[in-house]
Amino acid sequence: MTAGIDRVLDGRVVLVTGAHGGFGSAVAEACARAGATVVLLGHRVPRLNRLYDRIAAAGGQAALYPLDLEGASPDDYAQLAERLEAELGRLDGVVHCAAEFRGLTPVVHADPADFARSLHVGLTAPWWLTQALLPLLAKAPDAAVVFTLDAPERVGAAYWGGYGVSQFALQGVVRILHAELANSAVRVAGLMPGPMRTTLRARAWVEETDRQAVDPSLYAPAAVTLLAPAGAAHRGEVWAPSPVLPGAAA
Repeated sequence: MTAGIDRVLDGRVVLVTGAHGGFGSAVAEACARAGATVVLLGHRVPRLNRLYDRIAAAGGQAALYPLDLEGASPDDYAQLAERLEAELGRLDGVVHCAAEFRGLTPVVHADPADFARSLHVGLTAPWWLTQALLPLLAKAPDAAVVFTLDAPERVGAAYWGGYGVSQFALQGVVRILHAELANSAVRVAGLMPGPMRTTLRARAWVEETDRQAVDPSLYAPAAVTLLAPAGAAHRGEVWAPSPVLPGAAA
């Protein structure tokens, strides 16, 4: 078991979007180790299958839900909510890890479709998905919606295009949803991990010279904290945690 994670999510059902990505898979595995049944949502089915197998081999519980956020409609998200309630009976948390970034590009050379795709996957889709899941989340005694964010000082610069714009907008989403749900059982928070060795980051930095990035698993315990009752301390915040190093407490 990763240092700092205990069974704080026992009995809970957690949905992780972009579960086949670097951070998404680390979060999914951390949630499973913490006792949650994890719903793995993404469009790369072979990677989802491998993740499912790793979780099952470690004794965890998971379910697959292949879905491409780029093409999914509000009706698809409503159907997802219905299936979660029918098959799992509840939903206690969502971690939005999906993102779309094709690489650093000057505005003058940017493909308009890439800009729109980044905005949709990184902003519109998580909004639609959260909207569809809120009635089910509201039935849980303690639920959490977590948006994974990139630091403005990293992506609020030249060439980051639609991905950079979506990250600024997501901070607004956290504030708006928190204001609406502050008196409910559904908590909203942003999670802003530091630089991680992921495919997305590799599209902007050369791995051999990137000395800041760490393995995504070192930030995954923070997602567990936000989903667990202890996450109430960060309600409405955008939390930028330190990585949990091996042997350290969360």
